[in-house]
Amino acid sequence: MWMQPFNVMDEAEVRGFVEAIGALELVTVGQDGFPLATRLPLIWRDNRLILHMAIANPHWRSITDGSPALGVVTGPEAYITPSWYAGKRDGGLVVPTWNYSAVQFRGRVTVHRDAAWLLDAVSVLTDVQESLRAEPWAVSDAPESFIAQQLKAIVGIELAIEEISAKAKRSQNRSDEDRRTVIAGLREGGAREQAVAAAMESDLA
Repeated sequence: MWMQPFNVMDEAEVRGFVEAIGALELVTVGQDGFPLATRLPLIWRDNRLILHMAIANPHWRSITDGSPALGVVTGPEAYITPSWYAGKRDGGLVVPTWNYSAVQFRGRVTVHRDAAWLLDAVSVLTDVQESLRAEPWAVSDAPESFIAQQLKAIVGIELAIEEISAKAKRSQNRSDEDRRTVIAGLREGGAREQAVAAAMESDLA
């Protein structure tokens, strides 16, 4: 992923960002040479991403163990109008842009059909997602026979990470004054604009 040095996401931010989003777009090359993409929940374990998809999804059938893959995690994004820049008064030399944050994982994938592997994967994923609930649900709350049937309906995907690129494009190339006026403009928008504004405020802090 191409980026300017000032857009490189701080290493300490990357894992928290990925875990907060909790899902990625898995991209591999199909048998016809065209890309295939599926949105999947994830667990990040050391240098691996643990994923699963429906067995009815034909995507996994085109994956050869060890084949290259790209995993893309995207966060809040928003249009930035040049009208927000304090610098627009200086001859009008400003243009629109798009602010966003994204992490890309490059590596190789393996398909898993083993029931024990799948049970561990979905159990850990469920525990993570349920952890903030007052009364968290666990896979073990359902009958074993029912879970065994459900596991037959999915396949596991393991992405061995070889490279991580993390980009935070949040107006870091603008003056502090411009960044503050952009934040003020974003604060007038909806949920995604509010999220981008919050991230920009964190940068300035």
